[in-house]
Amino acid sequence: MIQGCENQQIQPLTRRAPRVTYRVTHPAAALQEAGTLALFGFGAGSPQPADARCIRVALESFDAPAPMELWQVDAPVSCGVEGALRWSAGGGWLFVAIELDEREHGGTSAAAKWAYQQLHRFVAARGTQHVLRVWNYLGAINRGEGDAERYKHFCDGRAAGMGDFFGEGFPAATAIGHHGDVHRLQIYLLACDQPGHRVENPRQVSAWRYPRQYGRTPPSFARAMSLPAQDALAISGTAAVVGHASAHQDDLDAQLRETLTNLEALLASADMAAGFDTLSPLKAYVRHAADASHVREFLQQRLPGVPVLLLHGDICRSELLVEIDGWRYA
Repeated sequence: MIQGCENQQIQPLTRRAPRVTYRVTHPAAALQEAGTLALFGFGAGSPQPADARCIRVALESFDAPAPMELWQVDAPVSCGVEGALRWSAGGGWLFVAIELDEREHGGTSAAAKWAYQQLHRFVAARGTQHVLRVWNYLGAINRGEGDAERYKHFCDGRAAGMGDFFGEGFPAATAIGHHGDVHRLQIYLLACDQPGHRVENPRQVSAWRYPRQYGRTPPSFARAMSLPAQDALAISGTAAVVGHASAHQDDLDAQLRETLTNLEALLASADMAAGFDTLSPLKAYVRHAADASHVREFLQQRLPGVPVLLLHGDICRSELLVEIDGWRYA
């Protein structure tokens, strides 16, 4: 049985961004630390304590030992389970996660619709109603041709389920294909009681304005989100896309360079200084396992000292080989 946490609440005046770090640690120790809002393990072998704040993400890490991802806030945290949802809250911040078997909900589109309806209903009932960042992980994301591709079905279902969930504007988001059980859908989000500021990339067409060639329903996300205190930028999944078109097919190095150019454009659009540092944790999703060591070496050279979690995942377009998301602190 998943344990709840002590129910304590405070209302700080300033919503400082959650601190996101990667650590090789024992989960029990991390969960005991003050202000732990969420803890993520990666891959089938990662531990999953009976705590609503702890999630095992269905993406294998290329690092050994694999670090965990820790979110912490400057406040006591309460947590629990409501139906299919896990949640935790503290200091004006809310973490909510849902995991389900698509077969139990009528397939990819219907499962995405149901999941987003549950998330919407839960968040709308709380004071932390501004969804700033969402992560979506589904199996076999590129399976199927044209409108029959699983990712396109997911986009259809997400749009049908969200309703007016994002009436004030889309959150930053990531959608990646995992290599676990093909029917496993995982979604989690970060919300706040104060709004953030959406950031777009002038080098790219906004995702919700993509032309019909990318599916019946365009993706629904902002390229990045500046958090309420403007002390951090939550960066969406970013790849080698210029305008709305994928660039540099079959050229991994060129895709990496283009991706970094897009990341720098986002920083500029958010009025942040160029570059990433040791306090800017990133994730790099790599399609082909054989490319992992090369991606690691490339990023170590171009982003020295920046913590990068390297994960085995499929990008939402089959021609893209790598995608990067993460956090940049001011």
